[in-house]
Amino acid sequence: MRTKSFRSVVKNYRAVFFDAFGVLKNHSGLIEGVGNTFKYLESKGIPYYVLTNDSSRSPQELSNWYQKRGLTSITTDKILSSGMLAMEFFKTKLANGKAVAYLGTKDSAHYLETAGQKTVPISDVDLNDLEHIKSFAFLDDEGFDWNKDIDKTINLLRHKNMTVIVANTDINYPVNKNDISVAIGGLADLVEQILGKKFIRFGKPDAQMFLLAYERAMMDVPNIKRNEILMVGDTLYTDIIGGNKFGLDTALVLSGNTLPDNANIKIISSGIIPTYVCDSAVIEP
Repeated sequence: MRTKSFRSVVKNYRAVFFDAFGVLKNHSGLIEGVGNTFKYLESKGIPYYVLTNDSSRSPQELSNWYQKRGLTSITTDKILSSGMLAMEFFKTKLANGKAVAYLGTKDSAHYLETAGQKTVPISDVDLNDLEHIKSFAFLDDEGFDWNKDIDKTINLLRHKNMTVIVANTDINYPVNKNDISVAIGGLADLVEQILGKKFIRFGKPDAQMFLLAYERAMMDVPNIKRNEILMVGDTLYTDIIGGNKFGLDTALVLSGNTLPDNANIKIISSGIIPTYVCDSAVIEP
């Protein structure tokens, strides 16, 4: 497959949306050389934003991760996460007073607590006393016992009908160059299949995520059009199809979930066609 250099692509746009994992970072840390990309964008006055389905940490914590590794330009206002959308939902759609049970780490419950919700990890839920539980949230694939708490989640949602939120739609994520692991969206898919239910999902490829980012971009670039924005991602089924449906141009990078050896086959079989394919989002100095 022939690829284009990221520099030759990105120079034609007035703003850029980046996915995080597989585009800016991987299992080892920052993708080598990606700092040069942000220096280039800063020098050209092209604003950028990080659109992530990571609901495990607050925007401040996500921003701090980049800043500790030298990308000081990625401030909190540059981070747009699926957790932020879930937080707004809990603020406006669900009344306070009862608890939200969740699957994930204590840190991932930040979004719920910021929205004024009482939270309880699934490990602390008593299936014989569910009166105080009003809703459930899938937040993160860590922070619980996979042998016990997934079964407990299934039985909780069998016993009591309630609103269920999936704050991260990713079904998997790369843990090294060749292997992937199940993400919380994949666990939510499993539970949906078992129960025959449908949950409310936030994050890419949902249009709400792109609308949030587009509104942020318009604050920096008034009257910017959707086709003047480039969405950069490593996954066809979230980043690329979401960007395509929202009217953005898209660049699939082969530094994460989509491997160079099977990228062409995946594009043909899925019918999801990026505007460009690049080896990575790195711009050489």
